[in-house]
This record gives sequence, C-alpha cells and structure tokens, in this order.
Amino acid sequence: MCLLESVVDWSATTISCRATSHTDPANPLRAEGRLGAASAIEYAAQAMAVHGALLAETGGRPRHGYLTSLRGVTLHVARLDDLPGELSVQAECLSSDSHNLLYRFSVSHAGRCLVDGRAAVVLDAAKVAAVRRP
Repeated sequence: MCLLESVVDWSATTISCRATSHTDPANPLRAEGRLGAASAIEYAAQAMAVHGALLAETGGRPRHGYLTSLRGVTLHVARLDDLPGELSVQAECLSSDSHNLLYRFSVSHAGRCLVDGRAAVVLDAAKVAAVRRP
C-alpha cells in the first residue's frame, strides 16, 4: 500500500511529501465510509520509510524499520477524507543511532496542521533482539 504520491523535498534530516489518496473511496485505511485522522500516522510512517530508503547507501538495501512508539500525537481534526486537494506530509529525524530513530512528524492541509507528534522507529529489530539475548 503506497499512500504518498511524491517526494517534494528531502535532506539528511527531513522529508516533505504530498498525497491525495485520502480522497480515494478505495483507500485501504477507510472504515465505515470514512478515513479517520489517525490514518495520518500511516502517511507519516511511509514518509519516514521513504526517507530511510533515500538515505540508504547507493546500491545498498534499505534497512527494515518498525514503528515502536508514538508520543505527543495530537489529532486536530476528526477525519481526512473530507478535505479536497493535497495533504502535506513532513517528517524530521530528531535523533538516530545504529538501531533507533526518533522523528517528529506533521500532516497538514492548506497550511493547517491536521495531525502531529513524534514516532520512534527501531531498525532491524530481529538483529537487535538476537544480539541482546544472553
């Protein structure tokens, strides 16, 4: 499932994407004929994954990332599907090490923030668990 349409801009720490899939009646995240605002977290997670792929070494494989926690998430609206036009999806990597990333994210429409918060991502979780086992 790819919800994002394009990458608008990116750097070593940030990515900006756009999406219009929130208006699609066939959006796989819809439930009971609507797309709730919490679905914006998936849009942000996909932007983080694309950011990781863009940062992967040339010719290298992107690492598997798992969203492990969300903090400070605020839903400023109840739903996304009633908004015409594009969503803007922003993510900024606040900190990282070899196995953990912390992103701040926001999803907005026409300059209005719809959802924002922070997300922790663990990279290659199976490998990390194997190393930590006694």
